[in-house]
Amino acid sequence: MDAAEFRKSGKQMVDYIADYLEKIDKRQVFPDVEPGYLRPLIPDCAPQDPESFDDVFKDIEKIIMPGVTHWHSPYFFAYFPSTSSFPALLADMLCGGIGCVGFSWAASPACTELETVMMDWLGKMINLPEEFLAEKGGQGGGVIQFCATLGTTPCCSFDKLFDLGPICNKKSFWMHIDAAYAGSAFICPEFRHLLNGVEFADSFMFNPHKWLLVNFDCSAMWVKKRSDITSVFKLEPLYLQHQHQDSGLVTDYRHWQIPLGRRFRSLKLWFVLRMYGVRGLQEHIRKHIRLSHQFEDLVLQDERFEICAEVVLGLVCFRLKGSNELNKELLKSINEAKKIHLVPCHLREKFVLRFAICSRVVETTHVEFAWQHISQLATDLLKAWEQNHHQQHQQ
Repeated sequence: MDAAEFRKSGKQMVDYIADYLEKIDKRQVFPDVEPGYLRPLIPDCAPQDPESFDDVFKDIEKIIMPGVTHWHSPYFFAYFPSTSSFPALLADMLCGGIGCVGFSWAASPACTELETVMMDWLGKMINLPEEFLAEKGGQGGGVIQFCATLGTTPCCSFDKLFDLGPICNKKSFWMHIDAAYAGSAFICPEFRHLLNGVEFADSFMFNPHKWLLVNFDCSAMWVKKRSDITSVFKLEPLYLQHQHQDSGLVTDYRHWQIPLGRRFRSLKLWFVLRMYGVRGLQEHIRKHIRLSHQFEDLVLQDERFEICAEVVLGLVCFRLKGSNELNKELLKSINEAKKIHLVPCHLREKFVLRFAICSRVVETTHVEFAWQHISQLATDLLKAWEQNHHQQHQQ
């Protein structure tokens, strides 16, 4: 493929992706495939001679899409969000085009410096203490990559930092805070209090790729004292050294991690933060949280159901009042219907259904459809269980 072919095929792929995302609500959210579906559809060995892009392109719908779970569908309510956006996709294309391996400042100055600045942008957006930021030449800084949790995966609960922090500091325990999902919400002032106590932490992280419209992967981590990391992972073979490394003016991220190479991930953050702005991202977060409370209200209006954890952000944990087996059957019927997709968790020995607001394009209509679907399946299930119980009683 030469540059002319790349221009033509690139436009074709951009159009395909735009059409896919624009019409994703028309696709079944969960695929109709069984394990091993793909192997019979492709040759046993790689081709000896090159194939055309058109041949490869045709196989996307024929082979790949039948096995895709559509995470960006407005009917996908499983796990946590893994959001994306058109600016992030454009940046990812540029990242691949530049193709640098940013293990040191000299390997690609822009890759290193933009990452440092973007981490400071993010840190300021969530009001991290200044010790975590790099801009003032302090000992802190961030890198895209005893643990207190803010927003646990099962139910989005929050550890009490003001209880844990002083103990960790007194005993000289390293205190890391994992806010993988919830961290994005801290850009909204009304949710920033959930981060109070972060000043006790030695390190803090969250995933912009979950909720901040930056496509996977993009995980952000800050430390108060970067030498705690760089002294452990320091890597100094002669071929990686450069004239600025001891100047104190540059960062070499190879010392912050186990791998050597780094992608130019900060481009995605740069594009998204500039093209959405803080206000646009705040509205995205607030919309998801409004929708989660709308779903919570629908659940509370049905006396057959119960809410199993406080709804703080974009996750609702709920279940039918009754046995775990009943709720397992309800989830099975929901996911077998494949109109929406959910996953469960266990809370205090109860089998619980998780309803997470995920898609960038999800609206009230999708939430209402999901609840009507769940409610009808619950009605059918309870009727079947009642009939089964009646038959057993007669016997």
